[in-house]
Amino acid sequence: MSAETILKISDLDISFRTNAGVVHAIRGVDMDLQKGETVAVVGESGSGKSVTMKAVMGLLDSNAVVNSGEILYRRPGDEDAQMIDLLKIGKKQLRQDINGQHIAMVFQDPMTSLDPTMPIGRQIMEGILLHKNVSQSEARRRALELLELVGINDAEKRFKNYPHQLSGGMRQRVVIAIALSADPDILICDEPTTALDVTIQAKILELIKSIQEKMKLSVIYITHDLGVVAKVADYVNVMYAGRIVEVGNVNEIFYEPCHPYTWGLLSAMPDINTDDDRLYSIPGSPPNLLHEPVGDAFADRNPFAMAIDKKAAPPMFKISETHFAATWLLHPDAPKVELPEELRHRIERARKEAEQYL
Repeated sequence: MSAETILKISDLDISFRTNAGVVHAIRGVDMDLQKGETVAVVGESGSGKSVTMKAVMGLLDSNAVVNSGEILYRRPGDEDAQMIDLLKIGKKQLRQDINGQHIAMVFQDPMTSLDPTMPIGRQIMEGILLHKNVSQSEARRRALELLELVGINDAEKRFKNYPHQLSGGMRQRVVIAIALSADPDILICDEPTTALDVTIQAKILELIKSIQEKMKLSVIYITHDLGVVAKVADYVNVMYAGRIVEVGNVNEIFYEPCHPYTWGLLSAMPDINTDDDRLYSIPGSPPNLLHEPVGDAFADRNPFAMAIDKKAAPPMFKISETHFAATWLLHPDAPKVELPEELRHRIERARKEAEQYL
């Protein structure tokens, strides 16, 4: 394990007790985050992205059961210290000692994160006063600095505004300011641009990237939008039915994808240059994890599935030092399957566009 690893999730397995039965939502997730890098977790709704990150924050619902695994954290620059298993810390201690000042989270709907009865300036000050030993006046000064940092003009005036007096983009900036209020090492962004229009989305992504560089943050993005991933990520974890099915750096995932599910996600991205007059969608639906699938969970939706896919879940096959995928198509005895032709053309176009841009 690299000395720069500040968050390491190992064999995380989580179930939820429901009236209908036990839902096995997270099934052996492994993920690493290095100091200063951006990792994206991509997948359809219900794949387990948010649940995995809520486990990191200690925000799982009361009906959740962690069956196994570790979530290890170590503060950057403290290489001699042992990593702390966040799953072994009580919720109260986790909120006092870790949440906010070490690991913070930005949620997708700012109105569910903000108190409608309190001015936004006071909400930013709360985190500063809770985690930093400072006076009210110093916390106020820091809150004004954060409002300016996240690009809110006339911070002194906005300080007294209530959430309903701000636009959606401004509310999201306030939520980011609150997340940054205690100088965290890791920022988890859960679909931070979902409710925003395209121009504001781009501004929020640029804002997070610039703040990451200024504050030397490590960032985890939870998203279903591969366009967001292409703009921000260093490494990508593709998640399906509670498992990571492909992991690699951003170029490997976009230009050399190996899992049929990743092929489907890339093919489903809108592309104005395509010859196809219809938007592609992955056939079928994700499995119901009340009834855990035998074998590869993607088998029923995979046009290249083989008999073994119905019998055994594939291991992670190594493609390069940074690129792994869980598909039996990578087994030495498997028949050779080429990328779908339209996707191959898309990737070639994307490569050319990237070269021109660079």
